[in-house]
Amino acid sequence: MFRNGTDDRIDAQTYPMTAGELRERLGTEELELCEGTETVEQVLDRLQCDETFETPEDVRFTLYGGVSERAIGRKGYSDRDPTPTGSPHAPDTVSF
Repeated sequence: MFRNGTDDRIDAQTYPMTAGELRERLGTEELELCEGTETVEQVLDRLQCDETFETPEDVRFTLYGGVSERAIGRKGYSDRDPTPTGSPHAPDTVSF
């Protein structure tokens, strides 16, 4: 979900819509990322996208998948993965 109202503008479009039409209608829309912004056109250019979107969800999924690494926040961070062996940030081993 885009926080700046881009979702509403995506929903308001008529579908199906080509990537070219999306560029014309929403290309200058800014997508707010954790570390800055990108425009819809920048994302489509990066993907070299020339598809036809059948639904607003198709547009959203394409944009979500195409934003740069500035959208991920802390690069390489995950609170779900175990600490790699030998990491200086590993917790102390406890023996019972």
